[in-house]
Amino acid sequence: MDIPFLRTNKLLLLDCISGSKAYGLDTPQSDTDLKGVFLLPKRQYYGLNYVDQVNNATNDEVYYELKRFVDLLAKNNPNILELLNTPSDCVIYRHPVMDLLKPELFLSKLCKQAFAGYAQTQIKKAKGLNKKIVNPIDKERKSVLDFCSVVYGQGSIPLASWLEMMNYHQQECGLVKINHMRDVYAVYHKSQLKEGFLRGICSGTEANDISLSSVEKGIQPLAVLSYNKDGYSSYCKDYKEYWDWVEKRNEIRYENTLDHGKNYDAKNMMHTFRLLNMAEEIAREGKIIVRRPDRDYLLKIRSGLFSYEELVERANEQISRIDACYETSKLPDFPNISGIEEILVEIRGTLYGEA
Repeated sequence: MDIPFLRTNKLLLLDCISGSKAYGLDTPQSDTDLKGVFLLPKRQYYGLNYVDQVNNATNDEVYYELKRFVDLLAKNNPNILELLNTPSDCVIYRHPVMDLLKPELFLSKLCKQAFAGYAQTQIKKAKGLNKKIVNPIDKERKSVLDFCSVVYGQGSIPLASWLEMMNYHQQECGLVKINHMRDVYAVYHKSQLKEGFLRGICSGTEANDISLSSVEKGIQPLAVLSYNKDGYSSYCKDYKEYWDWVEKRNEIRYENTLDHGKNYDAKNMMHTFRLLNMAEEIAREGKIIVRRPDRDYLLKIRSGLFSYEELVERANEQISRIDACYETSKLPDFPNISGIEEILVEIRGTLYGEA
């Protein structure tokens, strides 16, 4: 089942332009996102092959089966509540039965977590992006050797400096664990051995740990080495996360982030504040306002007018205000599930000719 099948067989109950164009926040570069609701054919709904969602390859066209749509409405899902409240000029088609699904049936105090809670996760995401931009990681990956230091005088020097000073290669050396000392090793060189061999400090540049060797008793170590194993593990995690992000990031949005010079994803932060503002409106006014009256303010955020730190401070202040609003809001704690279920049964019965 695909979207052309839904259209050809007249299964759509709601078909809308969504996203930035519905919010009134679109730019000339904005894509046209489509969302809607469909009804499964009766036999398929009663059978084993239930389909709850149909979308295209890029996920900019997404349609929800009626049951899935109502279930998400009852959970106060922001995208779905926005879809139900799409401005009339963005509604391509709306079946009359959709009028039975009135927004006031669904709005509840669950919206605080659904809208403001999600916005908080986006602020944390923006913080992670800020860190990546401010602290990029070189493509050339560090090795275990870069996290090794050698005791020298009253301090320490990097292993690489010690090897250069001694005119040694790491492959010619070996490490022996020093008991009762975490990640501390005695260093030996092959010139000290009468027999046997040393395994090197590590097996190569791709190694994920140091190597240990066996050395006959009585040979004095040339140095004491400390391996910052925790530091290397943390670096590997950060390296993978950073370069996975580089590979998957939206280059246009990333370049825009660099252009405004504020080191955060401005589009993401704009939608974060849109969600916060909507959460507050729901608590105060008991309605979803999709077409944004705060358009100018939100577009200023998108343009990079504010610093990242200023936006985080504003968001934290607004979250405190939202908490207070929901404490005194007249919204119910939860939607009336039994009433919603009755309406869903009525709609499906009407559409399947069972009323």
